[in-house]
Amino acid sequence: MHLLGELSIEEFLRDYWQKKPLLIRNAWPDFEPLLGADELAGLSLEEEIESRIVIENGEDGPWSIRKGPFSEATYADLPEEKWTLLVQAVDHWIPEAADLVEQFRFIPNWRIDDLMISYAVDGGSVGPHYDQYDVFLLQAEGQREWRIGQMCSEQSAILDGPKIRILADFEETDRWVLNPGDMLYLPPQLAHYGIARGECQTYSIGFRAPSVAELAQSAMDQVLSNSTEDQRYTDADLSSVENARPGEIGDGAKQRLKALLEQAIMQPEALGDILGKLMTEAKYPEHQAERLEDEDWEDWRAEHKQLPELRKNEHARFAWQTSVDGIRFYAQGQAYELQAEDQQLVELLCHSNSYPREQLADLPCSREGYELLKTLWLKQLIFEVE
Repeated sequence: MHLLGELSIEEFLRDYWQKKPLLIRNAWPDFEPLLGADELAGLSLEEEIESRIVIENGEDGPWSIRKGPFSEATYADLPEEKWTLLVQAVDHWIPEAADLVEQFRFIPNWRIDDLMISYAVDGGSVGPHYDQYDVFLLQAEGQREWRIGQMCSEQSAILDGPKIRILADFEETDRWVLNPGDMLYLPPQLAHYGIARGECQTYSIGFRAPSVAELAQSAMDQVLSNSTEDQRYTDADLSSVENARPGEIGDGAKQRLKALLEQAIMQPEALGDILGKLMTEAKYPEHQAERLEDEDWEDWRAEHKQLPELRKNEHARFAWQTSVDGIRFYAQGQAYELQAEDQQLVELLCHSNSYPREQLADLPCSREGYELLKTLWLKQLIFEVE
């Protein structure tokens, strides 16, 4: 399925991705919401599911926010208009939502964060704001009016008072009304303001955009796990010029430090590790399933002459890169060393959520590849389709 209308993927990436907004009419023809409003509200009653309600005219001031889990009494007390329910990471809990996200794999899947569903009554909104990440806004039910504004930054003025970030100034440049199946793409830092026209549902497919601080922490973890005591700052090329001013940290010292750090983290495989481990970390690590026992794998394999149809756990995140010695596969923030012959295996694991029996049977698989499947199964990151 192609969600970009008349644009090719290449045209979208060249002209729009992280550059400017794009409205796609009828991107998903005859789209039907996966959940009704009552079912979505039911998810917000669950303690393990992240949810929020934003009320434009709340008891504690404008744009008040409540965090779930909620109760039925919460909904009974809400006003008749101008409130929004947001349920995060629905794809982590609903297999059909995880399959919907697959339609956005024209962007590397390790960049995809989650599918958030918002339900709003008439006039419901979360106010004029901007995000630090790309987002596709798929209209699932009813109508929502989207107003597009200026590019923003940390210097953009934010209203004092509300506990959510509401722009103090919104400079409208475009306005569109989206119907079911219409989709709007927004690049990072672009101001936008969505307002429900009657009851509506909007699906937000957001992307991970790690900050420099997060990437630096991942890089530091990589250095600490791979460095030795013998790797130290040295200056065998020290010159008499540098000795002339003994208290100065000169250009020579800075270049030596730069070379040392580049050697530690700037190699292609090390950079791949930094991204692979960080971008596959679990969104909700506290909800990871407990690891099964090795005996469980042996008993399960004894029941199957060949691997049955498998499926990826909705919480699982996978990525891979080629390496000098073969392939490095990443899952939930950990790296696994594989052989070059396992490339078809990792491509399958990352390509979709479902792994048909026939494809698994025909895959070349090294001992390390087989051990990877075992580990993923024991960690319940893949499971048998009943």
